[in-house]
Amino acid sequence: MTQTDTGPAAAAGRFTFPGTDISVNRMGYGAMQLAGPGVFGPPKDEAVARDVLREAIALGIDHIDTSDFYGPYVTNRLIREALHPYPADLTLVTKVGAYRDDKGGWLHNITPDFLKRSVEENLENLKRDRMDVVNLRIAGPDEDVREAMIAMRNLQEEGLIAHIGMSTVTMDQLRAGQDIAPVVCVQNMYNLVHREDDAMIDALADEGIAYVPYFPLGGFSPIQSEGLNDVAADLGATPQQVALAWLLQRSPNMLLIPGTGSIGHLHENVAAAALELTQDAKLKLDGLASA
Repeated sequence: MTQTDTGPAAAAGRFTFPGTDISVNRMGYGAMQLAGPGVFGPPKDEAVARDVLREAIALGIDHIDTSDFYGPYVTNRLIREALHPYPADLTLVTKVGAYRDDKGGWLHNITPDFLKRSVEENLENLKRDRMDVVNLRIAGPDEDVREAMIAMRNLQEEGLIAHIGMSTVTMDQLRAGQDIAPVVCVQNMYNLVHREDDAMIDALADEGIAYVPYFPLGGFSPIQSEGLNDVAADLGATPQQVALAWLLQRSPNMLLIPGTGSIGHLHENVAAAALELTQDAKLKLDGLASA
């Protein structure tokens, strides 16, 4: 058995992306916080960042989410320096459709030429011949995704990416994308109190498509935090662990990628994979959604 079969990240079970041979532990890791403040520039201590990545692998994590616009180029470089040559069972997922200006602003671009250049840069910086999954990041609910998805399908046919995901999308945009190419995962904002995607999650679960929430620990107001803290105290866990456990138990297609630049917090997050919520705790947590 491999470390990914037996490590603590395996406690929440595994998920296979639809139509693929890619199977991952449902508890993964997001690399965004390895960049500097505001996800811009390098971290204060790059050696610590590389140690966090190596420890993630040691804990059984085999799904790392990243992007060249984190830093920019910082997290992919750190991943390459820490983990290359990569473990055979490691799945690296990146996203394209944005870039940073020299002040750290987030700018959007999903033109075909930009998408191809972005994928090529991710491959170069990660030292890969092909990306396992690339998420197409959409700017808003009114954006037409068709031309960009055709470009992604072309990159797939060229062999630069194996599988396609979509990020910050509505159900209508997802369906438009699926008309052009198979979509194996959706990455949208969702957490214990921001649940606008409830119907989408259920629909994707029926289709076997992964849902990967970003900001899984974000968005708590003081009132909502008080309710979460009460449940955590009852369970003898941290509020963050309870919030992550709730997500894992929300739906079997939920894949988590909590990020951190701390080995201590990494261990805390991964331990949530084994946390079982009581029925009473789940009912209380279900009641914390934003009005």
